[in-house]
Amino acid sequence: MTHDLRIARIQETLRHFEADIPLLNLRVRELSTERQEDAKRFAAALIDQTRAELERLLRESPCDSVEGIRGSSEPAN
Repeated sequence: MTHDLRIARIQETLRHFEADIPLLNLRVRELSTERQEDAKRFAAALIDQTRAELERLLRESPCDSVEGIRGSSEPAN
């Protein structure tokens, strides 16, 4: 798997995790408060780990790859 593909997959996974938060809240609403908090903490930790992995991959990325990903929404200089 290429480095750029790994970055794209991590970005997609992160978007899915973040978009799922409202649904998670619905899924756990009938659980005890303690269980709800456990589930929310777990989801938050998973999102934090995914963000950290994405940041690590971006730091390790060759300059061309990073510019291609970050620069796609930014105007060229």
